[in-house]
Amino acid sequence: MILPIIAYGDPVLRKIGIDIDQNYLELSQLILDMKETMNNALGVGLAAPQIGLAIRLFIIDTSPFAADEDLEDNEQEFLSNFKKIFINAKIIKEEGDEWAFSEGCLSIPDIREDVFRKEKITIEYLDENFVKHIDVIDGIAARVVQHEYDHIEGILFTDKISSLKKRLIKKKLENITKGNITTDYRMKFPTLKRK
Repeated sequence: MILPIIAYGDPVLRKIGIDIDQNYLELSQLILDMKETMNNALGVGLAAPQIGLAIRLFIIDTSPFAADEDLEDNEQEFLSNFKKIFINAKIIKEEGDEWAFSEGCLSIPDIREDVFRKEKITIEYLDENFVKHIDVIDGIAARVVQHEYDHIEGILFTDKISSLKKRLIKKKLENITKGNITTDYRMKFPTLKRK
């Protein structure tokens, strides 16, 4: 089932997600719904807060990046197969030089900004079968994981841009919060309190 994606301004996007266990209600169906929602919106990642759940769950599918002809063949192949589910993830280490990449977010449509992140991470997580993994990930895949990981920490990519850029996109962010935006996928906008 395709779920609506929660828009910028909703408080759930600012909550730190809680850990879940195997008994989380209909987890397998939730993961399937998240995949369908992400694919429908042409995303490369989706975190549970983006569908209204403040839990530590996100999914990644970097295969759309594999079409980038500027990448080496081995990186294209890696990205085409990098499809993972991260439950109760914890980034243990971030290392290497920071590099800029133009990031966007399904919860913040039509806004892209350069964000600086470390090039390599070590992350501990559980997969959908609750098997523990510790992976070292670098490059574009690491960036996508860092972006989705931020979601379960209540952080958005717009928090990582300069104050000048924040001022420049302020009106666009306000329009998203008010629902004054059109997307090719379903969104749920914050309920604004009337004065």
